[in-house]
Amino acid sequence: MTPFAYARAQDASDAVRLAALANASYLGGGTNLVDLMRETVAQPAALVDVSGLPGAIEVRLDGSILIGAAAKNTAVAEHQVVRQRFPLLSRAIVAGASAQIRNMATVGGNILQRTRCTYFYDNEGSRCNKRSPGQGCDAVDGFNRMHAVLGASDACIATHPSDMCVALAALGAIVHLHGPQGQRTLALTDLHRLPGEHPEQETELAPGELITAVELPALPFAARSAYRKVRDRSSYAFALVSVAAAIDVQDGIVREVRLALGGVAHKPWRAWKAEGMLAGQPATVDNFRAAAAAELADATPQSGNGFKIGLARRTVVAVLDGLAGKEDQP
Repeated sequence: MTPFAYARAQDASDAVRLAALANASYLGGGTNLVDLMRETVAQPAALVDVSGLPGAIEVRLDGSILIGAAAKNTAVAEHQVVRQRFPLLSRAIVAGASAQIRNMATVGGNILQRTRCTYFYDNEGSRCNKRSPGQGCDAVDGFNRMHAVLGASDACIATHPSDMCVALAALGAIVHLHGPQGQRTLALTDLHRLPGEHPEQETELAPGELITAVELPALPFAARSAYRKVRDRSSYAFALVSVAAAIDVQDGIVREVRLALGGVAHKPWRAWKAEGMLAGQPATVDNFRAAAAAELADATPQSGNGFKIGLARRTVVAVLDGLAGKEDQP
């Protein structure tokens, strides 16, 4: 591990000031960053510890929730109001990692965790444009069973690993930022970038910007929501495909639906096309199938992951049909 300096921030402004003094990375729970440092994939000159910044979960009168970036994943998943109003988020977090990791990992760190692509982690023997721009991507002609079928490029076919972020994308979460130029907000769906020709540029964060909170806007029908993760084994495995969904069905008609996919793209994939097709239409299996097919119409398989396209379609249909069937239940 490369030697580094360490400082503990007192507040968000202090963190931004400290980060500007060196090639610094923010340290929350460290469940991803420390691994990357051990593998010399990440080599920050300094760490700014932000684990002591606000991690409160504030339930607002308008039905929204503000979650401090330093909140532990376990605290969010177990929060009573989150479980009642946004059950898909609680389920996504629990599906994402072991209890020990959830107890350490923070919300801000989860959002910014990096891909688990094997070639990205292999700093000695593999080419990776995300790790070393211009080097090439060995995953394209290599073992790519876990890789992207949507939004990928010739430069990178890695997937974003977060389960929590898929749920946040479906919920229309808003990310609160604090940086050298002040404070701003950004929709989570706009935070992560697709790879294009520059997969090393993973987010729209400006240099030194810090995530301070995540806001969940009020969404009453999210109480009827689900998160389904399809993986090779039931514990400690990243998603082959995951689906986060919430649906509002009245008299058999879809009034509104939220849908996002994980395990299929370089970022949490909000299924805008499928949502648009379903709004105002009967909540039928045929319509769910048509919407899922339309969302996956532009999917491009690699040599080893073509099965993901059909798997994603079937999972979307199963989740939506299951939720729609609960229309008349209390």
